[in-house]
Amino acid sequence: MYVRNAWYCAGWDEAVGIGAHDLVVRQIAGRSILLYRTGEGRLVAMEDRCPHRSAPLSLGRKEGDAIRCMYHGMLFGPDGACRQVPGMDRIPEGAVAATLPVIEKDNWIWVWLGDPARADPDLICFAIGPSDPDWVLRTSHLRVDTGYREEIANLADLSHVSWVHGLTFAGSDDWGYIKPRHRLNPRGIETRYCVRGVPAPAFARHLFADDARFDINVHVRMTVPCNFILSFAVHEAEEGGAPNEPSRGKLLLDTFSSQAVTPRDAGSVDYYFSWGASRATDFPGIVDLMHRTNMDAFLEDKRILEGQRARLLQYPGAPQVDIVHDAGPGRMLWVLDQLLAEEAAEAGAA
Repeated sequence: MYVRNAWYCAGWDEAVGIGAHDLVVRQIAGRSILLYRTGEGRLVAMEDRCPHRSAPLSLGRKEGDAIRCMYHGMLFGPDGACRQVPGMDRIPEGAVAATLPVIEKDNWIWVWLGDPARADPDLICFAIGPSDPDWVLRTSHLRVDTGYREEIANLADLSHVSWVHGLTFAGSDDWGYIKPRHRLNPRGIETRYCVRGVPAPAFARHLFADDARFDINVHVRMTVPCNFILSFAVHEAEEGGAPNEPSRGKLLLDTFSSQAVTPRDAGSVDYYFSWGASRATDFPGIVDLMHRTNMDAFLEDKRILEGQRARLLQYPGAPQVDIVHDAGPGRMLWVLDQLLAEEAAEAGAA
């Protein structure tokens, strides 16, 4: 169901502090992962389960760089090894809390669920974090009660913008007629297209004349498990531009969104996202407006995806019809399934 040898986003780095009570639990692909920082600020990712009787270590307390389980008092260091068992002079064999490779990059926290020897930092997706000095970005988080394959399908097909986001991102039906070009990569897909001659989106319509028209250059990089990195550049509408080529009109607003969808379990995901503008094209108030709109739009997605999930459970196995806009989701899910099959084959041969 889940690719194990992959980096999963565990949220924004600011969510885990060095305070005495900063014990953060993330549900990731069916596992409970405890995140905390040592006094030096180093991040630790540990299975949120004491190896004695499975009490949550997140209900314990920090003692220096270690975690004390508050059921029977066992003390575990940041490497997971038990340092003390009250009432015993000898540490029992196997008294180790499982730890996982963890990396901070672009203001995201990444946890590797698979073989630690294969935890290659180069497999972490490209992104731009809010600490980048060249960008003005706002971040947020949302839980959605849907499967992560449904989220993949949603993000890999932005034709839904016209219909789901009529009150926020969309300004017309033009998104429903996009002709994206998809390129397969070993761990995802890359998609480019241009939406030409469209009115301002609903959230910014009041800022422009009724007859104002724009071109939007879109570049999407998706990688497993479900990372969606979007470059969204707004240009003055170009006269006579080729439909499938990037606009060469004057750049008005260069925006960027980093989005990571982390499956919690079979029926829910955590969605960590940002959106904002380059400092070179930022103007007063626009990023705050974009940030508020982004949350409104993702609540629109949440409504559709949770409704879809309810019907999928109500009508299991019901036939579904494919349409032209399923090309992106189909390719991305194919990549995911190939990686799942490879891991299954490796496990079977072991």
